[in-house]
Amino acid sequence: MAKVIGVKFKNTAKVYYFAPIEGQDDYKEKTGVVVETAKGLEYGTIVFGLKEVDDKDIVHPLKPILRKATEKDEKTVKDNEKKIPEAMEYAESKINELKLDMKLIGCEYAFDGKKLVFFFTSDGRVDFRELVKVLAARFHLRIELRQIGIRDETKLLGGIAPCGRTCCCASCISEFGKVSIKMAKTQGLHLNPGKISGLCGRLMCCLEYENDYYSEVYKKMPKVGGTVGTPEGDGVVVSNDMLKLISKVKISKGDGSEVYKDFPVDRLNFKKGGNTEKEDAEEEKVLQELKNILD
Repeated sequence: MAKVIGVKFKNTAKVYYFAPIEGQDDYKEKTGVVVETAKGLEYGTIVFGLKEVDDKDIVHPLKPILRKATEKDEKTVKDNEKKIPEAMEYAESKINELKLDMKLIGCEYAFDGKKLVFFFTSDGRVDFRELVKVLAARFHLRIELRQIGIRDETKLLGGIAPCGRTCCCASCISEFGKVSIKMAKTQGLHLNPGKISGLCGRLMCCLEYENDYYSEVYKKMPKVGGTVGTPEGDGVVVSNDMLKLISKVKISKGDGSEVYKDFPVDRLNFKKGGNTEKEDAEEEKVLQELKNILD
């Protein structure tokens, strides 16, 4: 077991482990600290104080916290943030002037003030060598232009997701997981791109959260539109509640009337074992068409 401090950096949800300063153990949450990373000196915020973590969960050697942030450090961070709007405005004007096919998303100053990083999106590769020269001459700093993807753009800018909360990518997930349209289908969601896409236009990250549960339950539920046997006669499945393990079934009566009733899945008789090859092929075709739309 190793003693660590959890630290987050700006625009990230991932927690990084650092070794505490020898002899110090009073690390409070939301306290600023200065650490050394592969990028150089960085300012971060403590998300949890001293705790022990299994050695297998750590990448050794652990880099130590250099110091708790001083008033001067806090001022440096605020001053860097104040300079961002001016840097963005100037860079945007030069991108337009040079007629570069790129969309500027954001920028950040390195904590030590030696580097300025610009983030942008583009449909293809961009020759921004001239832009780097112009920006370096204007700011007298090392300039780095970093192309990011559309999901990274939403992560950087943030926003309110369809659920009414801040986008997962900008608030709680540390890394993008693999999300597929099949996950949406398994969870019984409407396969409408507008309903299952996030602000980035890609599939919502939250589809991955409970996929293991839904994948298991999906095997136990009857297929919507399929025929099942109920205690009151045969009927057709209209919908499934995969959390309560209940199916809504339409039963046709002898007098021509129809009734809709809910039945626990364990009271229904139906063939288990998945789709036929033809059904699999039809579903795969629909999923591929939706994938093409989202891509």
